[in-house]
Amino acid sequence: MIGEIVTRMARREIGRSMGFQEKSGPALPESLDGNNLLYLHVPFCEELCPYCSFNRTLYKEDICRRYFRALRAEVLLYKQRNFNFTGVYVGGGTPTILIDELEETIDLLRKTFPLREVSVETNPNHLDPKFLDPLRRAGVDRLSVGVQSFDDGLLQAMDRFKKYGSGEAIKERLEAAKGLFPTLNADMIFNFPSQTEKSLDRDLDILMGLGMDQVTYYPLKVSDSTRGLVEKTLGRVDFRKEEQFYKKIAGRLVPPYRFSSVWCFSKQDSMIDEYIVNYSNYAGLGSGSIGYVDGICYANTFDIEEYIRRVGAGEIPVMASRRFGIKEQVRYEFLMAVFGMVLDMQSLRDRFGREFDSHIWQIILPFYLAGALRYESGKFLPTRRGRYLAVVMMREFFTAVNNFRDFCRRNGNG
Repeated sequence: MIGEIVTRMARREIGRSMGFQEKSGPALPESLDGNNLLYLHVPFCEELCPYCSFNRTLYKEDICRRYFRALRAEVLLYKQRNFNFTGVYVGGGTPTILIDELEETIDLLRKTFPLREVSVETNPNHLDPKFLDPLRRAGVDRLSVGVQSFDDGLLQAMDRFKKYGSGEAIKERLEAAKGLFPTLNADMIFNFPSQTEKSLDRDLDILMGLGMDQVTYYPLKVSDSTRGLVEKTLGRVDFRKEEQFYKKIAGRLVPPYRFSSVWCFSKQDSMIDEYIVNYSNYAGLGSGSIGYVDGICYANTFDIEEYIRRVGAGEIPVMASRRFGIKEQVRYEFLMAVFGMVLDMQSLRDRFGREFDSHIWQIILPFYLAGALRYESGKFLPTRRGRYLAVVMMREFFTAVNNFRDFCRRNGNG
């Protein structure tokens, strides 16, 4: 019951926060100091998964090479603005689709900023020396592989079987890639409509047998635009199974893994897919990328040709932005902190000042009274119940972001 209430509340409040108006809002700051993250989006894929709402398109080499050149030019535009970055996350799409272009891009980033960590997403068919060797030369610290499931039936329903191989083939590729990077992460999804407890258990057996450095287990997130296709190809999503599946995942992975976030399980300290937890400011580069800088949330144009043209003209290609008010910022920080497993009250007071307390207690109190949070040495930590509620809230957060992407596409931006 409480999960349903939190779902409705999160959907309403986060949806309001993502109520952008195209080509409106504040400009980005002229500089940005400190430890910030640079997110680069590569929207090209060899196959389009039915559940994915990210900005993506089928791969064509010519436009993809032009795109990478524009992406490197956009990197230099941020350098000219005196933005500083210590971490890089390259997502997609499939960032490794043109490995020579990606290697050149990471090389530029390392020459331009004092990077401490670089994370790159890829797909199982790119777990091959011709892709892995350039990534190692580029000094990639974390490689995140989109596995989703080892169940052949689910892979076929997702149109991933033919391109990325069977569950057994993916397992063998992961085994061969172990030890090549400081962190090898398996991206998994749970709560597919046709997924059974037996199928989930088998996936967990394989992951435990592989001894992955890190496992990220997302709940299936369905935007308004993908719901019809998901129901046609995979079936209707039943959120009643979600909590049961999540408890099984957490119960089996912890230990030997520990929580890096409520749905990321790690054997060591490392980056996580949800970089927004560890970095208060992150700039989004690339077509359809979303950033959050000094309380300003913004999105780049979703039209790839428009993106290339505007960057070529020396513009940062923002299509919409919005400054969050203090109440929205505190709510956002609460969500990210609980999702990241610790809400440090003093750290947030130092950032927001006196206004912090007037807003945060309105949020904390109902969660605390519901047994979702416990207090320890100046920090609030999610309980077992709280971890699942954080899963619910974060699922709704990403669903709202995906719906915003849909809005951008409908309004002539890709």
